[in-house]
Amino acid sequence: MSSSPYTTVLVGTDGSDSSFRAVDRAALIARDAGAVLMLACAYRPMSDREVRDAQDALGGESYKVAGATPAEDVLRDAADRARGLGATDVVMKAIEGDPVDALVDLAEDERVDLMVIGNRGLNSLAGRMLGSVPANISHRARCDVLIVHTTGRGAT
Repeated sequence: MSSSPYTTVLVGTDGSDSSFRAVDRAALIARDAGAVLMLACAYRPMSDREVRDAQDALGGESYKVAGATPAEDVLRDAADRARGLGATDVVMKAIEGDPVDALVDLAEDERVDLMVIGNRGLNSLAGRMLGSVPANISHRARCDVLIVHTTGRGAT
């Protein structure tokens, strides 16, 4: 039995290499703590035009009929990575909405102890002017937040 205070670890992913580095770190923490690892992918619904374009690209088939949603694909890939690193209790959540709002609300609803996010965006001009996802989450979350260095120097 682990003496870790973490029973539920949440990590957000968008399928990018940097977000998968955060998934890797969260998986190791969840493994070592014996915690539930909750993988989340925020998405925005497609507009009617985007749906029509996707159907046209698939020869008229509905995207839902032809395959999984992109968020579900990302979550499956992240879950495979996490299980490969030893996480055993993995939960996947595709959440409609803005990434900051979706992750903060999910953390609150699920009583998450630790949220793990990548640092991507903290050093960009847009991130400094508009506020990055990691910066906004660190200010709004009511749980511990680990910002993993996933880009540039120090990234694994």
